[in-house]
Amino acid sequence: MITFQIAGYLTEFSGGEAEIRVDADPATVREALNELWSRHSGLRDRVLTEQGQVRQHVNIFVNSSVVRRDEVLEAPLDGTADICIMPAVSGGFTDRD
Repeated sequence: MITFQIAGYLTEFSGGEAEIRVDADPATVREALNELWSRHSGLRDRVLTEQGQVRQHVNIFVNSSVVRRDEVLEAPLDGTADICIMPAVSGGFTDRD
C-alpha cells in the first residue's frame, strides 16, 4: 500500500484529496507515481517536467526522508510507503509595523 500526501495548490489536481491510498507494490517512486497519474493525470504536469524530471519547485519526500531531486524517481520502495508531494515554499518574513 502506498499513501500519497498531496500538499498545497496541488490538491486542485487531485480532486481536492490531500491523502490518496494506492493498493500497489511498486519497486520505485517512479512506478508509484505512475499509479497516481493513472488516477489523477492532471498532477503529472505539475510535478514533472516535459522531460520526466521532478520540477524545481516541487519536493518529494519518501517515508519522511529527503531524497535528492535527481535521485528520487529511482528511489527503491519496499512494501508500504508514504510519499509526500509538496510545492516548495518561498518568501520571507516581512515586518509590517
